[in-house]
Amino acid sequence: MSQAEYDAAVAAFIRTKGITRCPTACTHPTEGTVSAADRAALEAYAGERERLRRRKIAAHAQSFWTFGLTRSANE
Repeated sequence: MSQAEYDAAVAAFIRTKGITRCPTACTHPTEGTVSAADRAALEAYAGERERLRRRKIAAHAQSFWTFGLTRSANE
């Protein structure tokens, strides 16, 4: 099979199956190097997400306990 035939077969498969990317690209980490600035930005982003997650959990827990205390007082 020539390169042109191979490319045509892959293109036809992608058109019929609707595949737009290699599934293994989503399951394995990349082997490229990441700059220090990008690593720092990702770490800051992850930290902020964790902080927001904890705040959301605390707010949910607080509303749960407030509801329980209010309900007990009214009964």
